[in-house]
Formats: sequence, C-alpha cells, structure tokens
Amino acid sequence: MKPNENHPLAGTRILVGRARHQAGSLSASLRSLGASVIEIPFIEIRKPQSYRPLDEALKNIGNYDWLILTSANGVEAMWERIRKLRITRRTLTHLQVAAIGPATKKAIVKHGLKVKMVPEEYVAESVAKGLRDKVNGKRVVLIRAKVARDVIPEELRAAGAEVDVVEAYETAVPEKSRARLRALMRNATRRPHIVIFTSSSTAKNFAELLGNSKAGSLSVGLIKHVQFASIGPVTSATLRELQMPVAIEAREFTMGGLLRAIVLARYAETSM
Repeated sequence: MKPNENHPLAGTRILVGRARHQAGSLSASLRSLGASVIEIPFIEIRKPQSYRPLDEALKNIGNYDWLILTSANGVEAMWERIRKLRITRRTLTHLQVAAIGPATKKAIVKHGLKVKMVPEEYVAESVAKGLRDKVNGKRVVLIRAKVARDVIPEELRAAGAEVDVVEAYETAVPEKSRARLRALMRNATRRPHIVIFTSSSTAKNFAELLGNSKAGSLSVGLIKHVQFASIGPVTSATLRELQMPVAIEAREFTMGGLLRAIVLARYAETSM
C-alpha cells in the first residue's frame, strides 16, 4: 500500500519500544495510519525493592500540601498501594495535585482526584516553573521512578518548599528483548524506517540492548537508514549524547504530538 490521505504511514515500518503494557494504544494508532508496527520493549517497569518509603508517605499524606506525579506508571503504582493500605480517597482530597502532562492527568482523574496544575510544556522544568511561586513553606511529595532527573525537587526546595521524593517503581532493561532487537536491526529488509523513543530511559536502554551503552559506540551499520523519533527535547538530548541523530521531534510532548510529527515528516519525504 502506498501512502495516502487516510493512511499516510503506509509502507513505513515503525519500531515501538514502550513497556509491553503501554505499547497497545500507540501501536493501534500507528496501524490505523497505515504503518507496519514492530513491538520490542526497550523498558520494563518493576516494583521497587521496598514499598516502605511509599507506604510511609501515603500513611502520612495528610501532612502534605502538594502531590506531584510525573507518569501514569507512578499513578498506578501509588494507587495500588493506596488500595493495599485501605486509604480512602477522602484522605487525599485536601491535596493540590500536579501532573506532568495530559496522560498523567488522565490517570489521576480516573481515580477520582482533581488535578490543579498541568504545565504548558510537559517536562520537569515546566512543572518546577509552574509551581515555584506556589510552594514556599509548603510540604510537597513527589512520587516517581527510582532513577529520574532531580530538576523538580531541586527547584522547589530553592523556592522554599519541603520536598520528599518517593520511589514508586523502577525501570529496567528487558533482557528478553536483546536478541530480538539485534536480529531485527541486522536485517536490512526488516529493519524499521523509524524507531520511536518516549523517554530518555528508552533511548539509553535501546543502546544498551544493542550492546552499546557508551556514547559514540553505537554501530553505524545497525542504524543505517533508520530515523529516530523523539517525544521531546529531553529525550532528544539523550539520543544525541548516544550519537543517535534525531530526525523527528514532537512539538507537543505527548503521544499525539509524536504521531503528528511522524506523519508530517513522512509527508515531507514523500512530497519531495
């Protein structure tokens, strides 16, 4: 099938590397646009080594003024513990809640909480900027992955907030993906035209799965004629550090924004 108005991604092989439980909706959207989708997870979501810090924060949630969540994974991990600890939703209603973007907001609202703040740009810097003048003298709990940038806690502490950072889950390299990914990237007839990256972790893990975790060591042969599509500037910066040039970057840092950027890029190529 050739690209057309209804199927602008026809004939395009796209590799989706989201965690297995999150890949479905993105893959379905890509297929509806005509793409041939390959799913190989670059990232695996795991439980933290201990739930004690998260449980303690939730048991003492009444002491906090602000709750910040930076991913849907964090929301679901938090809510799993809320159910386990039998904490009622009423216990949380005093909180001012901030979400990093619309997907995180949707996950929060699904559980019956209101979201006070979503930043204009869906990155940590924008969250910190949006909250700086609201948190002086306030207690803030940030629930996130084990490994994450410290922009939010550092900025908010500088603004006068008392910030507790709590680990709700951790990300890991899915070893089962290693052989499949290498075989795919070595096969010139099956190799994807586009690889999608939705976080810095997916970029780092992609390089790690190919056996190239150090910047500059990625085999040029394995990524020949492959375009890298990034959800936003933070992910793009990580890709460039790994010597993986960014061909496509979303203007709006969401899955929808990334899809639009990919379609526009393919239109531009086919119309040349």
